[in-house]
Amino acid sequence: MDVLNLTVKQLATNIKDAQLTSVDLCKAYIERINKFEKDIHAWAHFDKKVLLEKAEESDNHRRSGKPLGLLHGIPVALKDIIGTFDMPTECGTILRKGMSASQDAEIVDLLKSEGAIVMGKTATSELAYYSPSKTKNPHDYTRTPGGSSSGSAAVVAAHMAPLSIGSQTGGSIIRPASYCGVVGYKPSFGLISRNGVLKTSENLDHVGIFGKSVEDVALLAKVLIKKDSYDKSTIHFSASTMLDESNKIPTFEPKFIFYKTESWKKIDKKSRDAFEYFIKSFKKNIEVFDTPSYFKDIKKYHQIIHETDMANNFYNYFKKSKKKLSKQMQDAISRGIKYSAKDYAEARDFMTRSYDSYKEVFEDYHGVISPSSTGVADKGLSNTGSPEFCTVWSFMGTPSISLPLLQGENNLPLGVQLIGNKYDDLRFMGIANWLEKESIKFNE
Repeated sequence: MDVLNLTVKQLATNIKDAQLTSVDLCKAYIERINKFEKDIHAWAHFDKKVLLEKAEESDNHRRSGKPLGLLHGIPVALKDIIGTFDMPTECGTILRKGMSASQDAEIVDLLKSEGAIVMGKTATSELAYYSPSKTKNPHDYTRTPGGSSSGSAAVVAAHMAPLSIGSQTGGSIIRPASYCGVVGYKPSFGLISRNGVLKTSENLDHVGIFGKSVEDVALLAKVLIKKDSYDKSTIHFSASTMLDESNKIPTFEPKFIFYKTESWKKIDKKSRDAFEYFIKSFKKNIEVFDTPSYFKDIKKYHQIIHETDMANNFYNYFKKSKKKLSKQMQDAISRGIKYSAKDYAEARDFMTRSYDSYKEVFEDYHGVISPSSTGVADKGLSNTGSPEFCTVWSFMGTPSISLPLLQGENNLPLGVQLIGNKYDDLRFMGIANWLEKESIKFNE
């Protein structure tokens, strides 16, 4: 059995039916890690001895005849900003070297309640901002894997984990998914708890998921989406049917909008050609429109909120250990301190108004199609690439997913981003699955 190419649902079923043990599954991933981690550097913390001990406990639980959760025996990797009491949570900064959280984050508790095994912690940029981590792109070690969820995307791309969890404040799930050639799902704002996760921006932070298919991420989302009284932004949302909905055939042929924004000019020619071929292939489903005029202001207002919130959340680091922070982080916090209350209030108000203006689009269309990134992964490891095709959707809190459907220069992966309406995530995942499967037909 080639376990590395099975879906998560197939893995879970095989473990439940005793056709596969969690120990054997984890050994297969350990073998991959032993082979590739020395080059990719995607892990911030990984202990194979502890992983095998947890896997053995999982197998013993199954043999006892006790009830099994949806992810029983499945290893899941966590971005190193997600609190764990038994592993370091260093958040990509030397200021937290060797530190762990006092308790597990809410999403870690949810994983464990469904029998999942926490594999380890994946590398992240400094405090989930722009300063790159040590991780390299699995497809080309001279290129960035994206940020800030660099390690979380890379471990799935390199088959060092079946699933991983990351976060996005600007473009930190969608962009790494595109660069690394995996599926990256950012749910609607408020669906997954941030309780116990490093707080960058209360208003913009989203927890999201990486996997090899829409079905994989839908299964994990089903486990993680839950109201949490300790994260006031979370809402009551029933995700019990998410996996079923992701496999439903849409009642009507989906209709999408594509905006050829000013950023379109910044995409390299081969990536642009690939995307134009994709649009042509789906010409009966995609209509091209001019970009709404107010989109151009979103980047400015997103920056005000993001940097003001970081200045508030990281002020103690800035005050006591400024020289240990990157220049990028120092500059962002310095700007955040200077914004006025009026600036911040205007930005927060624009957040609400922009979505209210935009949501009418979804009365006639199933979603928006967009590049996930400005092309294939940038050369060099000194930056993590541009989030400009993602910022609008993080700002408005709409669900988005990057699907690895295209290739750019040197046959490197290039993601297609699908955006849906806020809190329409169940139908959205079905549309994403449809797009994933239809694209495979076009490429056959």
